[in-house]
Amino acid sequence: MKSPIERLGAWAELPFFADDYPRIEAALRAEKREVFPPQDQVFAALEHLQPDEVQVVILGQDPYPTPNHAHGYAFSADEDTRPLPRSLANIFKEMRNDIGAAPQTADLRFWADQGVLLLNTVLTVPAGQPKGHEGLGWQKLTDQVLGRLSDRPRAYLLWGGSAQKAAASVDGTTNLKIQSHHPVGMYGNLDFFGSRPFSRTNAWLHDQGLPPINWANPEAA
Repeated sequence: MKSPIERLGAWAELPFFADDYPRIEAALRAEKREVFPPQDQVFAALEHLQPDEVQVVILGQDPYPTPNHAHGYAFSADEDTRPLPRSLANIFKEMRNDIGAAPQTADLRFWADQGVLLLNTVLTVPAGQPKGHEGLGWQKLTDQVLGRLSDRPRAYLLWGGSAQKAAASVDGTTNLKIQSHHPVGMYGNLDFFGSRPFSRTNAWLHDQGLPPINWANPEAA
């Protein structure tokens, strides 16, 4: 069986995995609290897509801190998650207003099948403690992933301050950058609603000669 790093393909070449991950891995081993997502799912989003396959990047903050929710993809959760996490419920509300439909479950991995990288800026979280691993150093990986993806234009959906700070160096003239408040929290009902990120992303992909993302129906993806 391949190790988590071996499953990363080209991403494993990023300096983070030699320079920073051993320290983070040791900190996770020493962690007394339950950590999400499960260890074998921490890098799931990167394992799913190689750099050249990425068309759209959606940056999240950190994994859901609720048991049985996080599975390694930003904003996504296991298929049987009920009720939906609040941020995802707002994402689906905006999607219905934007394109007239939304998925039936919390599992967004069919987006990744189409080239959408669902990456959190911090890849682990202690149970019940949002941002509890913000100081571990995961942000260095985010920086390097975005640097690797700077080789050609892509669409970036940046919801909230953590995502916008992480992607501050992404060129907004050659790439599509859609920035708004995070879809949950005290500002979740402000400029996130009405930002139309899904239709705008598909219009931009069309202009690039690329297929649109099927956001709503996993069976047709």
